[in-house]
Amino acid sequence: METYFIFMFAAVGVLVLKSRDQRRRITLLGSHLSNYQIEKLMETLAEGYDRALGEQDPNRQDQVLALMQSHETALASQFRRLAADIARIDAAQVLISTLPLALPHADRLFPSSTFALGKAFDIHARGFERAVENEAGRSPRERAFLLSAEMYLMQHTCHWFCKSRTIASARLLARHKTSHEQVLEAVSPETRRAYRELTGI
Repeated sequence: METYFIFMFAAVGVLVLKSRDQRRRITLLGSHLSNYQIEKLMETLAEGYDRALGEQDPNRQDQVLALMQSHETALASQFRRLAADIARIDAAQVLISTLPLALPHADRLFPSSTFALGKAFDIHARGFERAVENEAGRSPRERAFLLSAEMYLMQHTCHWFCKSRTIASARLLARHKTSHEQVLEAVSPETRRAYRELTGI
């Protein structure tokens, strides 16, 4: 019986610590995101891309996608500034655990199994910039698919930082009906290579 109570109190303690750490992370990221319109821009782009893909006429589809270019440029610019903001934070405050489940202070207990949010955001910022500059000469439709994948991967990183990799992947699947692996295959080769190198995935 005593063992049961010890286990119960230990489990409650872990949950309290985990919840406190997650609230800190959500507050930290939210305080920086609130300075920008990144979430609104991504919502506008997602709606615009859906509308374009619903057009049967290819010319009309290209016209709708052309209207999204100013929002794409704004997203790339604002996210670059956000990445710079995060890079200025003490790296120890923004480490992401690569363990599949959320454990309280896992970043401190297992520092070798972590990566910095600032480095991940720099990868995402470069991914957005490449998609917008379009030096590869992708068609408007191809660029829309690429930028959507880059946005989904960035959202996954945000949820990973705030909660855990498992929860981030579940949210991605529930919200966008696509897996983390599928998104990673859909981003640019440069993003995919840098992301795998950083995260070890």
